[in-house]
Parts: sequence; C-alpha cells; structure tokens
Amino acid sequence: MSYLYVCEQGSTVGIEDHRFLVRCKDGMVKSIPVETLEAMEIFGRVQLTTPCITECLKRGVQIVFYSASGAYFGRLVSTNHINVERQRVQAALTEEFCTEISRKILRAKIRNQVVILRRYARNSAYSVENSVDQMLRLSGKLDSCSQTEELMGYEGAAARVYFSALGELIDPDFHFTGRNRRPPMDPFNSLISLGYSVILNEIYGKLESKGLNPYFGIMHKDREKHPTLASDLMEEWRAVLADSLAMSVLNGHELNQEDFYRDPETGGVLLGKTGFKTFIGKLEHKLRTDNRYLNYIDYSVSFRRAMDLQMNQFCKAIENNDPDQYSPVIIR
Repeated sequence: MSYLYVCEQGSTVGIEDHRFLVRCKDGMVKSIPVETLEAMEIFGRVQLTTPCITECLKRGVQIVFYSASGAYFGRLVSTNHINVERQRVQAALTEEFCTEISRKILRAKIRNQVVILRRYARNSAYSVENSVDQMLRLSGKLDSCSQTEELMGYEGAAARVYFSALGELIDPDFHFTGRNRRPPMDPFNSLISLGYSVILNEIYGKLESKGLNPYFGIMHKDREKHPTLASDLMEEWRAVLADSLAMSVLNGHELNQEDFYRDPETGGVLLGKTGFKTFIGKLEHKLRTDNRYLNYIDYSVSFRRAMDLQMNQFCKAIENNDPDQYSPVIIR
C-alpha cells in the first residue's frame, strides 16, 4: 500500500480514471492508483476536490492535514472503523493496568535511547557511558513506582540526560543543547518535532483502524483536543524512528544550515522547501524499512507494519486486562 505526501504549495489533488492526481502549480502531474492508497498527508495550501474526498471516505483512506511546517491540524476519516464494545473496555481500564503497561513502555523507551547514544558514540570522542549509567539507574527506579505520575517523573529525568548527551554527538554545525518545541529553536529540534508529528498520526490512524479511541490515554494526562493514547504509544518509537533519523541526516550531511530558516514571527527554526521534502522522503523510507525488533514474531516486517502489530497487541492486552500481553519494541 502507498502513502501520499503532498507538500507542494498550491497543488490540487483530484481523481480521474481510478487514479488520484496531484497537479502542481508548475504544471507537473503525479498520479497513484486508488486501489493502492492507504493514507494521504497534506501539508499547507493544498486543495482537494470533492470527488477526491468522497472516494477517500468510501475507501477508508485517511486524510491528515498539517501546516506547511508540519504542525498537525486534523484528519478526515470515515466512521466504518468504530468498535463501541472495544471502546467501553478501553474506557474502564484500571489504574493498576495503566501503570503497569506505562512502566513497560517507558522502560523500553529509555533502553532505546541508550542504544541510540551508544550507536552514535562509536564515531565520536565523547563518552556516553556516564549518561548511560544515569539513565539505567533512573530506568531501574521505574520498578518501584506505583503511579504513572512517578513513572513520568523518572522518564523525564532520563530524557534530560539523553538529550544532553545527544547534543555532544551531533555535528557541531548544528548546535543543540536540549529539547525545545512550539516553536523548535534549532535544526535538530525542528526535525524531531516534524518526525514526532508524523509518527503520532501514524499511530493515531492505526488506533482508529482497530476501533480504539485515540483520546483515552493510559499514561499522559488527558487533554482536550489531543490524542493522548496515541502520544502514550508513540513513546517507544521516538528514539527508534525520529531521533535516529534526525541524527543520521544531520551527521551524514544530507541536510545543511541552508535547508533551514528562522521564522520572523515566532523565532522558530523551520525546514525550507527542499529540506522538508528530503526529510519527509527519508522518514517514509524508514517507515517502509524491514526490521526484526518485535520479540513475538520470527520474521521481518516494516516499521509501519510493526506499529500496526503493536496496536493489535495493545488490543489483546486491554481485552484480557493483562498488560503482560503487550511487549514494547526494543532495538539493538
């Protein structure tokens, strides 16, 4: 199946002869068969025709809308996926269940961050072992937590250590001193913010396809208009997909300072047109890359398929009220 990203400003997406057509302002036309499209991601000033929207709703093709810089606006989906019984079970989850599954996810998140640090330290004179020791000690404290708020406190402390060490491993041309957002103040934060936004909506769509409510969280506090459960289940994927990709494209000089600009209104650092296309293309390629990181299957699957399988595992866990049936992804 295909994912269509449309970020060319002023483009129009229509449908003709069983193909979705993207017409750009410069006259270029790109097309994709309707049977192969799974989702459409729209960035900025892009028009969709009514027949195009209708066909997407009929076929269950999700349409996700972002600003030109990647801020999430909303999505258009059909209602065929709704599973009321599953959502009733989801809404009645106990605090004990939520705490235990959150513990598993955050332990995996910290472990994945450690792998990323060690991976990029191989080509650096900077030693990450002191940071790794701190993070593993904080991870060990998760075992004694009885509430999700405690878990989040230790995870937050580990994240600060992680990002501080990551800043020492990044190309010196891209100065990075820690996580910031809304707006991101440096190229690395700009890349991971965009990456997190796309990954969040990948998970959002997969939750909806399973009949779950993406707004009933298990870890983060519920916020109006925010898909809390999608944020919760994204935690194990942040370092695996977005952080590692941002480090790769910056340290590999696939992007440079000229690919970014500072927004005069917000002061934030954003990707320019060419850099945006490059990073989105790299992220889509990574989502399609096969891996063997899930411990409950003995074959390779793409990262996108792995996320889908994780949503299946989460459904089994909540339906059986057994957090042990959920195994977070852990990279090596």
